[in-house]
Amino acid sequence: MGAAANHAARPQGGGYRRKNMSNYICVTCGTQFGETEQPPASCPVCEDERQYVNWDGQQWTTLAQLRVGHSNRIEAEGANLWGIGTEPSFAIGQRALLAQSPNGNILWDCVTLLDEQTIQRVHALGGIRAIAISHPHYYSAMVEWSHAFHDAPIYLHAADREWVMRDDSSIRFWEGETHSLWDGMTLVQCGGHFDGGMALHFPGGGGGRGALLTGDIIQVVFDRRYVSFMRSYPNLIPLSAGAVAKIIASIEPLAFEQVYGAWWQRNVLSDAKAALIRSAERYLRAIGA
Repeated sequence: MGAAANHAARPQGGGYRRKNMSNYICVTCGTQFGETEQPPASCPVCEDERQYVNWDGQQWTTLAQLRVGHSNRIEAEGANLWGIGTEPSFAIGQRALLAQSPNGNILWDCVTLLDEQTIQRVHALGGIRAIAISHPHYYSAMVEWSHAFHDAPIYLHAADREWVMRDDSSIRFWEGETHSLWDGMTLVQCGGHFDGGMALHFPGGGGGRGALLTGDIIQVVFDRRYVSFMRSYPNLIPLSAGAVAKIIASIEPLAFEQVYGAWWQRNVLSDAKAALIRSAERYLRAIGA
């Protein structure tokens, strides 16, 4: 969904000339759409109950426009982990993570802005072998990132296929509960926020004791001793007890010391697995389950 066919116009003198096409970007969620002459009529991602349409109405931009006045901040966020976030903040405002591993780096989650300075810096950190994204709110400009790094495959869970607004041959939909990558890294379907919501188990994180990268499928809260769970964060729709139980069951077999959420420094840096279980118990008490 979202990838438009190429249109052509016949100019005077014969032959065909490509019309003015753009990959429009939703200003509110940062999702980039397939090429069209005019902005799409709406953004399905924002019209869903988990998101919202801009109070001033649907608005669009392009990558070229975004590059004017915005840049990416790239700095160490943990052991073998580099954060990538856009400043000033754009759209939802998340930061991605570049996980460095001996046999290739993985970009976990994504941001919309991509420019030459970012490409050069990421190459200096070892480049990107693959991209994996926790859920549709962070799909952003994932295809641009893939193309900039030798068509790196993008791993998405098949349950969230309908939310892809710019289709591309680089996207690899996987099914089931886990998907093995390299160097022991594993994608884990947690569900919850989205049916295909996933986490990345990164054994090389946490000083070799393991890290879990969660986006906001598991949200590290301001009291970083805890995490929490929601169906919608902006609209404050809670998850059911069953959905939270599934998340905990999905991560229970994994060994990890740290959890890295979707925002700068929103990380649980010690005894994170116990914190996750403790947080789930607190959540379930709060909703009376």
